[in-house]
Amino acid sequence: MIGVVLAEDQAMVLGALSALLRLESDIDVLATATDGEAAWSQIQRLHREGRAPDVLVTDIEMPGLGGLELAQRLQRHELPTKVIIVTTFARAGFLRRALEAGASGYLLKDAPAEQLADAIRRVHRGGRAIDPQLAVDAWGEADPLNERERQVLRLAGEGLTAGEIAAQLHLSQGTVRNYLSESIGKLGVGNRIEAYRLARQKGWL
Repeated sequence: MIGVVLAEDQAMVLGALSALLRLESDIDVLATATDGEAAWSQIQRLHREGRAPDVLVTDIEMPGLGGLELAQRLQRHELPTKVIIVTTFARAGFLRRALEAGASGYLLKDAPAEQLADAIRRVHRGGRAIDPQLAVDAWGEADPLNERERQVLRLAGEGLTAGEIAAQLHLSQGTVRNYLSESIGKLGVGNRIEAYRLARQKGWL
């Protein structure tokens, strides 16, 4: 089970998110909070009880302690809980700040509801869940990939395995995986296929 804490100052939205996630068989909503300080208290309590939540889903703007400050506090205290921001702010500046604060996900509230559960699973596995277009906007339209990353990502998008790419480019499989991981991180997507599609769409491959 993936343990989740929800932080959202709008009671109706908080209730809807909680109800939706409770329908998922592999997600357990451990606690809810209507502001950042309350969420921090809940996370600390769960941590003391040996039930540290895997993921915090939080809004950006809340009374007192906001979502970005809450993420920074988790990072500062080196707690294992990963952070997903769910917000109405489709702005590159907020995304950059969220990533700098250690957030692993950034979703918009008008996204389809099923995306949240998928994002929680992805982040729990160690990935990121960020709207691809917003991620690109955060760094401008400049091509973020270097030449070797483009080569590796192009071949991955064509269906080659890491071993086949390694043989073709005379690299180790570990190096290929590192290049793919770097490409995925730079593009702010969840996997190599999404990275390939986004890079193709932008004309970078």
